[in-house]
Amino acid sequence: MPHAASAAARIVTIAMRRAQGRKSRTIGEDRNTGRNVQTESAFIAIADRVLAAIGAALDDAIAQGDSDADWSIHEGILTLDCDDAGKVIVNRHVPNREIWVAAKSGGFHFRADGGLWRDTRSGTELASALAAIVAAQAGLVLALPILRAD
Repeated sequence: MPHAASAAARIVTIAMRRAQGRKSRTIGEDRNTGRNVQTESAFIAIADRVLAAIGAALDDAIAQGDSDADWSIHEGILTLDCDDAGKVIVNRHVPNREIWVAAKSGGFHFRADGGLWRDTRSGTELASALAAIVAAQAGLVLALPILRAD
């Protein structure tokens, strides 16, 4: 009955978090990495909040800039059309609980780390990395807030 024991441990963890006044966003610990694993619905809610903040910053940048760039969001995929400079795509990747960015400069994966989204290779925070990518590819000055991963 190992499944019953692990389910009971999760219930105890959830009850302890609630008693401490914290919301439970984890369903346990990944045995391979030791990291907490967010529920799918919690990850989607957080990622959608991040995508909305990026969209709002893009609206401001486009309004203040001299660019014909345009953006859209659909089902967790934000697409920035940079005229002749191609596209920048930011999307949530649910299976890995990551936010992915695809641009001319390359592909980047951002994972929750210490409450922020950090590049899995360089450790760069998502907001600063995305601002640099958008400036280089679209010529837009993107003023993003800190994009929290919690």
